[in-house]
Amino acid sequence: MKKLNSFHLAIPVQNLALCREFYGQTLGCAEGRSAEKWVDFNFFGHQLVIHKTSKSQEADKPESNPVDGHDVPIPHFGVVLDWGEWMDLSERLKTWGIHFIIEPYIRFKGETGEQATMFFLDPDGNALEFKAFKEIDQLFAKD
Repeated sequence: MKKLNSFHLAIPVQNLALCREFYGQTLGCAEGRSAEKWVDFNFFGHQLVIHKTSKSQEADKPESNPVDGHDVPIPHFGVVLDWGEWMDLSERLKTWGIHFIIEPYIRFKGETGEQATMFFLDPDGNALEFKAFKEIDQLFAKD
């Protein structure tokens, strides 16, 4: 696999202070630059920017698609971690009392693409998925 470039993602939040704490303290992301209405984070090697907005995320009806017997929220974002990192993060989030949309579990068990996954919301309703593959070379495998 070639060297991956970092992605940049900017998301809206209403409560900048609460989301700043969530991404910085709960998820452990180092803070970068910031201004009155936005904050950069090192989101597992990628640049995530939270931007203060007045639009409520909850005003839109949440959508989902069925995957492996669960309703996966649309849209969502996240990171593919190493298996051990994923296990550590899932335990830390449980300790913090995070409410999971989809509890940490193993998806596609025994199949191509077997992966650990979990879904939860940030304080402003943005859906996140963190996953880890049993065999990372199956990240894009079809069968």
